[in-house]
Amino acid sequence: MSTVQARLDELGLTLPEVAAPLAAYVPALRSGSYVQTSGQLPLVDGKLPVTGKVGAEVTAEEAKDLAGICALNALAAVKSVVGDLDRIARIVKVTGFVASAPDFTGQPGVVNGASELLGEIFGDKGVHARSAVGVAVLPIDAPVELEVLVELVD
Repeated sequence: MSTVQARLDELGLTLPEVAAPLAAYVPALRSGSYVQTSGQLPLVDGKLPVTGKVGAEVTAEEAKDLAGICALNALAAVKSVVGDLDRIARIVKVTGFVASAPDFTGQPGVVNGASELLGEIFGDKGVHARSAVGVAVLPIDAPVELEVLVELVD
């Protein structure tokens, strides 16, 4: 069993099936020693658990949990390209998009749901650069979307 898989098991986490693209793109793409994911929504069994804007229909705490789901979906996309998550040398960058009510300014706290989970899974290799951006709307009215860039061990 891989080290990352053992850690996922220890945390009680299961990687989902890779979400089918909603348009003309691939879930993840390898270029040299890097894999970049496309934007990953918090889909669970192909559906969004909640929809709407954070700070209105969705609480910041709910959105933080959804960001963790996005991170698991991103890892599933990476695994679909490289086969084994133990090939990840480090998480390089996380970009989080938060569909925000006009007065909501807690985007960094929402994206912490992904950052903290990646840290729990990968330890020091999970420490990354990050952006947390508030947007007016996301595909299919998702509250959160996440992109992840990882570097691979050769």
